[in-house]
Amino acid sequence: MSRATGRGTRPHAADSHDLIRVHGARVNNLKDVSIEIPKRRLTVFTGVSGSGKSSLVFNTIAAESQRLINETYSAFVQGFMPALARPEVDVLEGLTTAIIVDQQRMGGDTRSTVGTATDANAMLRILFSRLGSPHIGPPSAYSFNTASVKASGAITVERGNKKAVKATFSRTGGMCTECEGRGTVSDIDLSQLYDDSKSLAEGAFTIPGWKSDSFWTVRVYAESGFLDPDKPIAKFTEQEMRDFLHREPTKVKVEGVNLTYEGLIPKIRKSFLSKDKDSLQPHIRAFVERAVTFTTCPACEGTRLSAGARSSKIAGISIADACAMQTSDLAAWIGGLDEPSVAPLLGALGQTLDSFVEIGLGYLALDRPAGTLSGGEAQRVKMIRHLGSSLTDTTYVFDEPTAGLHPHDIQRMNNLLLRLRDKGNTVLVVEHKPETIAIADHVVDLGPGAGTAGGTVCFEGTVDGLRASDTVTGRHFDDRAALKEATRERTGALEVRGATANNLRGVDVDIPLGVLTVVTGVAGSGKSSLIHGSVSGRDGVVSVDQSPIRGSRRSNPATYTGLLDPVRKAFAKANGVKPALFSANSEGACPVCNGAGVVFTDLAMMAGVATVCEECEGRRFQASVLEYRLGGRDISEVLGMSVDRAEEFFGSGEARTPAAHRVLERLAAVGLGYLSLGQPLTTLSGGERQRLKLATHMGEKGGVYVLDEPTTGLHLADVEQLLGLLDRLVDAGKSVVVIEHHQAVMAHADWIIDLGPGAGHDGGTLVFEGTPADLVAARSTLTGEHLARYVGA
Repeated sequence: MSRATGRGTRPHAADSHDLIRVHGARVNNLKDVSIEIPKRRLTVFTGVSGSGKSSLVFNTIAAESQRLINETYSAFVQGFMPALARPEVDVLEGLTTAIIVDQQRMGGDTRSTVGTATDANAMLRILFSRLGSPHIGPPSAYSFNTASVKASGAITVERGNKKAVKATFSRTGGMCTECEGRGTVSDIDLSQLYDDSKSLAEGAFTIPGWKSDSFWTVRVYAESGFLDPDKPIAKFTEQEMRDFLHREPTKVKVEGVNLTYEGLIPKIRKSFLSKDKDSLQPHIRAFVERAVTFTTCPACEGTRLSAGARSSKIAGISIADACAMQTSDLAAWIGGLDEPSVAPLLGALGQTLDSFVEIGLGYLALDRPAGTLSGGEAQRVKMIRHLGSSLTDTTYVFDEPTAGLHPHDIQRMNNLLLRLRDKGNTVLVVEHKPETIAIADHVVDLGPGAGTAGGTVCFEGTVDGLRASDTVTGRHFDDRAALKEATRERTGALEVRGATANNLRGVDVDIPLGVLTVVTGVAGSGKSSLIHGSVSGRDGVVSVDQSPIRGSRRSNPATYTGLLDPVRKAFAKANGVKPALFSANSEGACPVCNGAGVVFTDLAMMAGVATVCEECEGRRFQASVLEYRLGGRDISEVLGMSVDRAEEFFGSGEARTPAAHRVLERLAAVGLGYLSLGQPLTTLSGGERQRLKLATHMGEKGGVYVLDEPTTGLHLADVEQLLGLLDRLVDAGKSVVVIEHHQAVMAHADWIIDLGPGAGHDGGTLVFEGTPADLVAARSTLTGEHLARYVGA
């Protein structure tokens, strides 16, 4: 059948939309950025950490795509969705549906697991409800998130003539009643809360911030009338102890003021345990870690499931056994089931489990808590649902998909990105690794610096063009670290004997002290299990893990690092007033905006509006507070300073504050000299947050530093600075242990410990320990082969 071509070879109007056009983007630090991104191609965005990559890709392009899709729903449906504001950009054309696969941690709730996050658990529950023997009920009977419920009674139906109707209701759930589906039970160590040999009047409490004269905490216990404040806690009667530890909230009057008295344990749970641990100040966080203990639930043995759910089996395997299997083994078991009645279900479940293996996560088990996944693992788990998708002409947005990947696994990830592109999709990737930049069809390099020094497009074009350009990325693109000519001598060793955490197989290793040690191996080989399981908890060990720092827009580098405490005290001392006046979250806050600097107006399903507070003009403090000065500057001007400027300001003269200066030196040392002290944490990039966390932990006293993939989010040029920082730590007498995949860090190490040879039950053994030069010479492991190729040996 022939088809008319119309007017000769003139292209169809619909074929002219092959570009995503961005004009005048000004989100965060972007400075009127205008670019054209080709559709159905792989575009990589690169640049130093904090240069504006995420602001352009996630906060502008992807955010506007999501906002436009949300607007296609009815106002009723939009009321249940997050209200998104239009990004600050003049023109955005050619957008397609955006699927965001970022590195945000998957719900930290202990009930969220790899299986629940990928829907594999939902399919397993249906499978067991159809084939499990004995049959115990519907899919909910196998769910550790569903409690069994029974109820009966009379209900009144208001329809026509009101009448009472007798009704019964029951639901069979699979939740363990002892731990409520969490797999662990928590207990508070009371010895960490108080000294029972003392009375309340003698200052028995050992809880941070609970001083004996505190009106809201200690005195409400001492003067409540329920307890004898002069009696040692150890001599309390049974009733006094019950009132002291467990009493329900009760109104009491203390010195004519109405207050609420509550038992110590529920009060501690609300005050400390209900908050995100990473948002707490370091000394509070240390207290929580000391005071709360978690043990495996004795009733369900950590499976989270009721005895009934565990008793139902298919071919001798219960759903708890299936979820505890490595996904590669579970995929083989599912593939061996031949049940025509559930064939579509087995096919879908098998495809999901095969995707785990294909993406390099075959070592994970479905019962692994989602909150324990690294950022890279979380991102790859999110990718699983998209691998078999038949959708085309969509925009996939990835945030450093190679994070946490061994060089051996990066090629596999590259193949997946190219496969998505070849199906007709637009793939946008924020990335630093040269191996992934090299496969791009189009490259956008942002910079030239970070923060206010970035936000412009330095280069746009091909990979070869980037190599030839004079940008920071272009100059460092082909950089390769050389092996050290001489390594440092160890001063001792941390002995690890018989390590069996997770997949480790009785590993014996001596971790040298006084040197830079790199622990490496493919993802899932047991690196984190070895170090965090056997080293991190020891005395004198400071551990900087991959858990993200969180905080509201009120949190900033000054509050997170504890810098604001000495600054407030310096202002208070210089002006003879209280330190609380210099906190935008306390007495000094502007009364109109409550210290936020902006006033928010909620417009239901429409995007909320944030306007700068007219009273304080965005400075967050009362006008009277801004009259107090230190070194000629008010508190809002100090918070507006960069780290470098503040380091100079607090280092000498009238404003000299040694405690503040030490914190600022650490921030500058990790390369954050350009950050503003009052910049909201919500606007920082992933790499900036990682280094902010590192700077905070550098202030802790300890002889051994454990760093978990510190190169995550770092540009090639930033890695050089990180290596310099690690050298300075070692030269200062510290021992540094780094869990890392980056070859530049391996080459720079004094000692390498390599785990493998594979992942999951194929790993967990020590395959090499020695100097990088010995590893390259031997080439006996996957790491050795890739490191040799990297250094050109």
